[in-house]
Amino acid sequence: MANLNGGIIGADNTPTANKITTFTSSGTLSTSSASTEAEYLVIAGGGGTGNTGAGGGGAGGYRTGTLSVRASTGYSITVGAGGAGGDTGSNGNNSVFTADLATITSTYGAGATGFQSAGVDGGSGSGAGARCNDVGGDGNTPATTPSQGNAGGDSEHTGIAAGGGGGGAGAVGGDARDTTSGEFKDGGNGGAGTASSITGTSVTRAGGGGAGQDNGGEKGDGGAGGGGDGTDSSNASTAGTANTGGGGGGGGNPGPGNDSSGAAGGSGVVIISENSGGVTVANGVWDMQAVYTYVKSGVWA
Repeated sequence: MANLNGGIIGADNTPTANKITTFTSSGTLSTSSASTEAEYLVIAGGGGTGNTGAGGGGAGGYRTGTLSVRASTGYSITVGAGGAGGDTGSNGNNSVFTADLATITSTYGAGATGFQSAGVDGGSGSGAGARCNDVGGDGNTPATTPSQGNAGGDSEHTGIAAGGGGGGAGAVGGDARDTTSGEFKDGGNGGAGTASSITGTSVTRAGGGGAGQDNGGEKGDGGAGGGGDGTDSSNASTAGTANTGGGGGGGGNPGPGNDSSGAAGGSGVVIISENSGGVTVANGVWDMQAVYTYVKSGVWA
């Protein structure tokens, strides 16, 4: 039944929710017939890690915001894979949302190459390797506003010392940690990720990977949001969680002849929330701008 309100007659329409599309692999976003704006969350693949006291892998770059889109139009989406782990870690891969007026690129999570290696720059940086007395890689590289990630953690000195944790979207990676013996055997923890409610539920993603331990220390824990744990004397390193962009956990150095492999980074994800073009006021109540918008887009009935 139509309603009369201030001279504007409208149908009884039920308010509609935003259209949410989640891409766990590359594809095409097909916007709805009334879309004009899209909120996006674009996360790149996390960094993989190497063996023998590697730092933690950096989380994939994390970008969120809003862009104008056209109705009934296709837009390219690229979802970056996580970097490989093993003897030598590798960077993740970029994720991209290509719109009309801007291209949103989230940069790969940095890979951690292993023993006595400085951290690598990326969306979030990887942690420095064991026994190198060096710094973690820089995050937010290249720079975006707001920042897409954070730096990896440091290794403390060239003696017995584990690596630093990978940077996360929400926090820097932790440095190698001192043990009760005065040696920095414990791997740095991965930096925490960042929470988003773009799907209607708060989910934390893009945590950094924990570093492997050195010579009998403790592993670094992966950062909240899919970061993998580093190696210790009893447990292998773990990969970053798929479709979170989490960094891989670093391979450890349990002792002579017991070097352990690193782990892969988690794949990225792209999530798009389109404005529905549906009714956003009470049934039968329409302002003139709404009438114009819906008549022009063909959804007024």
